[in-house]
Amino acid sequence: MHAINIISGISTLGVLVGSAALIIILSVFNGFEQVILSLYSNFTPEIKIETRLGKTFDPNTPYFNAVHKDAHIFSFTQVLQEKVLIRYGDKPIIGTIKGVSDDFLKNKQLDSIVHNGSFTLKSEGRSFAVIGGTIQGSLGINVHDDLAPIEILATRRTTVSSVNPLDEFVVRSISPSGVFGIQQEFDDIVVTPIEFARDLLDEPKEVSSLELTFKKGTDITAIQDKIKEAIGDKFTVKNRKEQNTELYKTLNYERWSIFMILTFVLIIAIFNIIGSLTMLVIDKRADIAILSSLGANKRTIQGIFFFEGMMISFAGFVGGIVLGLAFCLVQQRYGFIKMGSSNSVLDSYPIDIKISDFGLVFLTVGAISIIAAGISARLSIKGLDDIKQDL
Repeated sequence: MHAINIISGISTLGVLVGSAALIIILSVFNGFEQVILSLYSNFTPEIKIETRLGKTFDPNTPYFNAVHKDAHIFSFTQVLQEKVLIRYGDKPIIGTIKGVSDDFLKNKQLDSIVHNGSFTLKSEGRSFAVIGGTIQGSLGINVHDDLAPIEILATRRTTVSSVNPLDEFVVRSISPSGVFGIQQEFDDIVVTPIEFARDLLDEPKEVSSLELTFKKGTDITAIQDKIKEAIGDKFTVKNRKEQNTELYKTLNYERWSIFMILTFVLIIAIFNIIGSLTMLVIDKRADIAILSSLGANKRTIQGIFFFEGMMISFAGFVGGIVLGLAFCLVQQRYGFIKMGSSNSVLDSYPIDIKISDFGLVFLTVGAISIIAAGISARLSIKGLDDIKQDL
């Protein structure tokens, strides 16, 4: 009996640890997802309009001018973007220049993605660049050294006959003011005023895209559908999720992959209940036969052991939920488990508690427990007639 109690206790502890781990891991992934999407949203617009054919288009049309004056618009940013060669000292790297109009800086959350310096594009009549973390790391750029600007080289639009290959490029210098970091897709970008990009790329009026951000409370889906209907098939109109579907897919795949791994661990823990209940059935065979002789049918006997298995699982689940929730609340409040990197955007592991995760864990534990308890319950009536004859 002492051994059976120990095994039952171990089974309960296994369910407790598994349930707590599921709650904690799901909450941490929720936190990472919230932070990543927040950083992504701070840099990307709610609606992005691009041409389907070619690289650029003329934004000075009656419809786009009307959209610019729409009362729902918070910022209307013209963007001119192109692949360029970036050089700092004797080190080159291929990157992307993103020239933006003044409305881009209406987003007050841009400073939250800056690791070093500030998000300054114009100051005292001078143009500045804000560079991605990949460019800064590859070239070793010092954003505080005004005497060492970066050089940006773009291919000339007009053909030039020259022996010197560099004559095929337009070269412009600009001082960096800050370094930002979001994810790899954006960290090779150099953000500059659109006037600088127009001069570099020799593009006086056309743009690569229009980026729209709206006032709070605006129905983005309705606005997107309205714009699509108005401008037709010549343009693409994407919301934030459509602008980077891979990011959302990756976050979703990682979350469910971890959930499945921990679920298999939980299955192993819960199926220990079968072992403890099997030993209990062996120990109680005589009692089972007596109950049967007193009139208890097989369904009643099965119900006793099924209820025993469910109690072990439920006790472990409740303990795991309490432990997991307590851990998440403490980490959320104090952040005692650190990321371990001084260059990280986050100081400690983020936590975002969602009620739906508790329901998901409950359904997972419940389903596995029912299967395990059902198997154990069936063992309780196996060979019952033979036991009664022996007695």
